[in-house]
Amino acid sequence: MPAACDSLLEDIEDIVSAQDVKPHDRQFARKNVVPKVRKRSSQKNVQADDDPPSDSIIPGAQKIWIRTWGCSHNNSDGEYMAGQLASYGYKITETAAEADLWLLNSCTVKSPAEDHFRNSIKKAQEDDKKVVLAGCVPQAQPRQDYLKGLSIIGVQQIDRVVEVVEETIKGHSVRLLGQKKDNGKRLGGARLDLPKIRKNPLIEIISINTGCLNACTYCKTKHARGDLASYPIEELVDRAKQSFQEGVCEIWLTSEDTGAYGRDIGTDLPTLLWKLVEVIPEGAMLRVGMTNPPYILEHLEEMAKILNHPRVYAFLHIPVQSASDSILMDMKREYCVADFKRVVDFLKEKVPGITIATDIICGFPGETDEDFQDTMQLVEEYRFPSLFINQFYPRPGTPAAKRHQVPALVKKQRTKDLSRLFHSYSPYDHKVGERQSVLVTEESFDSQFYVAHNQFYEQVLVPKKPEFMGKMVEVDIYEAGKHFMKGRPVSDANVFTPSITRPLAKGEVSGITEEFRYVLENGLNLKACPSAGIREKASLSSRMVMQLPWQQEGGGLKMLSVSLALLAILVTFYYGGV
Repeated sequence: MPAACDSLLEDIEDIVSAQDVKPHDRQFARKNVVPKVRKRSSQKNVQADDDPPSDSIIPGAQKIWIRTWGCSHNNSDGEYMAGQLASYGYKITETAAEADLWLLNSCTVKSPAEDHFRNSIKKAQEDDKKVVLAGCVPQAQPRQDYLKGLSIIGVQQIDRVVEVVEETIKGHSVRLLGQKKDNGKRLGGARLDLPKIRKNPLIEIISINTGCLNACTYCKTKHARGDLASYPIEELVDRAKQSFQEGVCEIWLTSEDTGAYGRDIGTDLPTLLWKLVEVIPEGAMLRVGMTNPPYILEHLEEMAKILNHPRVYAFLHIPVQSASDSILMDMKREYCVADFKRVVDFLKEKVPGITIATDIICGFPGETDEDFQDTMQLVEEYRFPSLFINQFYPRPGTPAAKRHQVPALVKKQRTKDLSRLFHSYSPYDHKVGERQSVLVTEESFDSQFYVAHNQFYEQVLVPKKPEFMGKMVEVDIYEAGKHFMKGRPVSDANVFTPSITRPLAKGEVSGITEEFRYVLENGLNLKACPSAGIREKASLSSRMVMQLPWQQEGGGLKMLSVSLALLAILVTFYYGGV
């Protein structure tokens, strides 16, 4: 019996063979075609066809809705996919109902996230939308029943999202799940210099590595992201430089474990951070992402120096998960509670005021009341200002899912007890009356304030004045809540602009060269171009595409060719190949 996905195309090249007629040959064969009149069939024998044949669909003209769940790494992947699709001509919409295709970028960490993903697939099918799946869920388990017949783009194949979307729109199912390799060595993923659309034009999310060195018994992400694979330092620094040149004023470094960065390529996290600090403009800030305790222990001295740097947030996310050594052993976390305390105590001593965020899982298999009380005591002792509390969910295919489970009611009660403890203390009350410098980067969920962060990455709400956005502002703290403070701008203080250039507009594609942007905005009319350099490079590109069918509409180019050759020309032009 054939496998369920035997009928699917495993790669885009599968749809073209060496014997197929080439576009060039097809063009010159048209003059020998003689029209032939076909006898009209009776109406009663004609079967209405709701969908046009795939060869009559024009890729690059559709609207696409992108939904992303999960971590900042996943959000960065979603931004890259949006940028590539937009630069190809697709319109990225924020309205699901008006979209022709839904790109669903999933998270496999917890069951509720996958449930939302599954429900979104069902909703798309009910609404007759084309669907492309991405993220950790289909990468980890591509043969699940509810994924059958659907196109999938793997977590290391996001640079080929245009191909997958194009074939899906034409009615094909395509699955690209392979790994990026160079001479047999696994790479960190797709190139970092791809076009992207930042959700927030002021914030650049850079994935410094993918995968990790652990084998936690509860983790499904490992099945999707795999073992550690780091990007070279020079590529990461170049990406940071490009971001600052596009008006970014805050960079987030992300991965499944930033502390493990570089172990596979002969370097380490502090070395990367010192290189990045050199290129951060004055007033702009760098946030270091989550690191597990084992891999930060050997770098404590250097990390303390870096976290004291004025352009690096004094903030670190270090998940403890449990304060029971026996539970940590069952989780295969590769550290004990004493290791975690050593990291936290050292950083709190060497980096005064540092914010330590942590994660805790309630109800891991085998957790006793005594184990849970140990965790409660740890929270009581350190009073973490940022605490992510997670009820344990067994993930299919993980060792923890096969163990005897803690009863659901017990898990829920422990989650409530820990949440109650967390909300019993106020971490920011003592800061009322302080004067702080804060970087304003976004709008609050209720749209009543702008959101800023101080040196310790603590959230400060400031008045919603347009001149504050993207600026470093001095404020007096006059109110404190559980998760935020409120700041009143100092009347005679200067408003400092850290961005070295104007930020991109919301929805604008990052990473497009000036020459390529000119062609996209002005078509092939080069006479009006004020720059001779841009005009020359754009002219070279125009001579390559003049023979292809284009339509200029509203100042932008709409692609009318379905040939993959066109995509190759555009990509070649974008990367300076012409």
